[in-house]
Amino acid sequence: MSINLSLLPADEKNKIELDKQASFLVWKLREAKGGPEEITEQLNRITDEQERIWFEQCIEKYKRVMGVF
Repeated sequence: MSINLSLLPADEKNKIELDKQASFLVWKLREAKGGPEEITEQLNRITDEQERIWFEQCIEKYKRVMGVF
């Protein structure tokens, strides 16, 4: 079953984008290509409280998955 992501509502698309950004930032942290300040900077750019909470949850999820402490 395929899902066309372009047909999703804007808020769902944004959640997917935030999840991808969280994954990338944690990967950079794990590979020593970036520091925790990048995560903080991205978090500070998010103005919507629900999106901020989602992003923080994604960061924690990827830290567990990738073994970053």
